[in-house]
Amino acid sequence: MTPGFRTVKVRELAAFLDCPFDGDGDVEVTGVASLEGAGPGDLVFLANPKLRPHLESSRAAAVIAPPAEAGLRLPAIRAADPHLAFIKAVEHLSPPGRPAPGVHPLASIDPTAKVGPGASVGPLSYIGAGAEVGARTVVHALAALYPGVRVGEDCVIHSHVAIREGTVIGHRVVVHNGVVIGADGFGYIRREDGRHIKIPQVGGVTIEDDVEIGANTCVDRATLEATVVRRGAKIDDLVMVAHNVEVGENAVLVGQAGVAGSSKVGRNVILSGQAGVADHLTIGDESIVAAKSGVTKSLPPKSFVSGSPHLDARTWRRVWAVIPELPELVKELRRLRERVAELEKKLG
Repeated sequence: MTPGFRTVKVRELAAFLDCPFDGDGDVEVTGVASLEGAGPGDLVFLANPKLRPHLESSRAAAVIAPPAEAGLRLPAIRAADPHLAFIKAVEHLSPPGRPAPGVHPLASIDPTAKVGPGASVGPLSYIGAGAEVGARTVVHALAALYPGVRVGEDCVIHSHVAIREGTVIGHRVVVHNGVVIGADGFGYIRREDGRHIKIPQVGGVTIEDDVEIGANTCVDRATLEATVVRRGAKIDDLVMVAHNVEVGENAVLVGQAGVAGSSKVGRNVILSGQAGVADHLTIGDESIVAAKSGVTKSLPPKSFVSGSPHLDARTWRRVWAVIPELPELVKELRRLRERVAELEKKLG
């Protein structure tokens, strides 16, 4: 049995998923695994028919597979989307652990703060004056919520998170370890003598419902108004969201991406790993920015760009196809120049 997993029969799991099954419904599932790594008791899924040979040799106990995959030797739960059904099965087999409701005696909570029913506040965490923690929200050990912070219901705030004053967080938000929300935006004015004068950062941060923010990511407070992360956005580890940025609904910002101040990232946008967006730009809805790209101008909706500075991805592929040939092309150009010079002398 995989540690942390409970034992469920195939017929019980199929009923939970509201899916039909075929084969022995009394087979017990005690864990989950990949097709290649599965052992006795493990549940696997088959989404790509090309991987059928791996399933045939798998030692798994049961499989979630499309209805069209006939003749399977394992008990099979039939799902139109096996991957999605597998995710739900994993959540059912191994429900996420959470601390018991209540406030640990070593937590520091200001008398004016409010902690909702069923919430859990861990040891050595801090909740400042006037802050609010919603019902069933978990604040793990060593997290810090500054005065006036509002966190909604069913959120999870992991250890070593710092949420600064002026931050409002919606419901069902997950903030992973080491995240800093609401630190000062990077704003200075350079004087004639070379000194930098700090621009006061007096805005806040708004994180809407169902957002997840990965470890060691930073979301800076606005100079004025608010930096906003819209509903359903998913932000990976080590991402930088600068002051006054707006991240659109269901946008995905992958590891080490960065968005400079006052830029707007539209709905369903994907910023791939290490992509960078310059300040005061708009990335149109449903655009994709490829890994390591540097966006220097605003993009219309449904753009797909690569490179730094960015180009349309199809153009960028053609550019990269030519790059390995450049040394020989330069040599040929030099030869042609020499040849032209010789001809000019003869004609002269």
